[in-house]
Amino acid sequence: MKRRKFLKATGAGIATTGLAGILAAHRAPVFAQANTVHILRWNDFVPAADKVLREVFAPEVQKALGLKLNIETVNANDLPARATAAIQSGNGPDIIMLLNNLPHLYSSAAVDVSSLADEVGKAQGGIYDPAAQLNKVGGKWVSMPWSLVPALIAYRKSWFDDVGYKTFPDTWEKYRAAGVLLKKKKRPIGQTLGNTFGDAPTFTYPLLWSFGGQEVDAKGKVVIDSKETLESVRFMTQFWKDAHDEGGLAWDDSNNNRAFLSGDVSASLNGASIYVAALNGADKFKTETGAPLHTDILHAPLPAGPKGAHAYHTAFNHMVMKYSKNAKGAVEFLRWAHTKANYDKWFVVQKGFATGPTREWENHSMWNQDKVMLPFKTAPLAQKRLMGFAGQPDKKAAEAWNKYIVTVMYAQAASGKMQPEQSVKWAAGELGKIYT
Repeated sequence: MKRRKFLKATGAGIATTGLAGILAAHRAPVFAQANTVHILRWNDFVPAADKVLREVFAPEVQKALGLKLNIETVNANDLPARATAAIQSGNGPDIIMLLNNLPHLYSSAAVDVSSLADEVGKAQGGIYDPAAQLNKVGGKWVSMPWSLVPALIAYRKSWFDDVGYKTFPDTWEKYRAAGVLLKKKKRPIGQTLGNTFGDAPTFTYPLLWSFGGQEVDAKGKVVIDSKETLESVRFMTQFWKDAHDEGGLAWDDSNNNRAFLSGDVSASLNGASIYVAALNGADKFKTETGAPLHTDILHAPLPAGPKGAHAYHTAFNHMVMKYSKNAKGAVEFLRWAHTKANYDKWFVVQKGFATGPTREWENHSMWNQDKVMLPFKTAPLAQKRLMGFAGQPDKKAAEAWNKYIVTVMYAQAASGKMQPEQSVKWAAGELGKIYT
């Protein structure tokens, strides 16, 4: 290539990079990208939170750090596929949001962010232990926990009162009995059993545990094919027919929101997004008497089974990717974003839908503004188990969750596609393919 032609193609970059460096890299330099951080996240169920990232974080981080923040959002169900494609190609976002224990699945592609996690934890009262288990692999932090979205049951207080339940049912049997009465009044329970990231697994895993079932034992042996698991599947099969909107088999994490807000269902396990939407849209969402819908919504934890009550809350984590050309800038952005003054700007618009990754955020004054949201304040403390119990929330547990094995086990029986016994054995077989 003649010198004049090469200069025309690459511009002045040759003066600062050098021909040898360009040829060694097999690509022309792209200086415009050097100070850009591309972050891939989910489409937040509280749209105001994404607005903060774009309209507040982006200009402020450019001023503070000289970084141009490129924010891309997609449906949360698409994040694993995007992460896999980026890692395989060695090219993609500098930071990718990964849910729950997926950091274990992609740990080999991660930048070590241990110093960042230690710094934030020390400054903010400590990172919650479940977050540490989800984001630490081999003793190092492979991703940084960003938030937790607690899963609680949003329910219509007046409708439950109407069928004789002045307080929310505290056992599965009572919940089923209430649901039978509600469905007769065309006010069924709305629950997704679809292959979706949030509301389905946060329902099915605690249901399994509350009956004494578990995927594996402490040594990683598959033990899901048990009388306890079978009892839970039999219960859910009948509960589904007696009390639920059976269309929930095909729902994702947004369908139940729409069904509740339109008055089609009486209760649904959800983050606080239903209530926040009703609160922000008080003029739009009304009860049958014309009152603002949010005035008739309360929240409750999942009921107890024979082995107690359990909870699982969806974790949102940020992984800095090894292939990134600006990993240093990506880590610096996360450090900036996690400082209390900056994180607060994002946190307050969530109104409690998302809690912080550290104990610091339990003390925020926001929790004093709305008593309906108080159950979300301490919800992270109720989470004692993670996917893969009684084993570890490791790579195998992440693969099982990502394939929705536990959720599908319940869905197949509820739909009538399989008998409960068949579905439990199917789940055992699928887990056996992973835990070998």
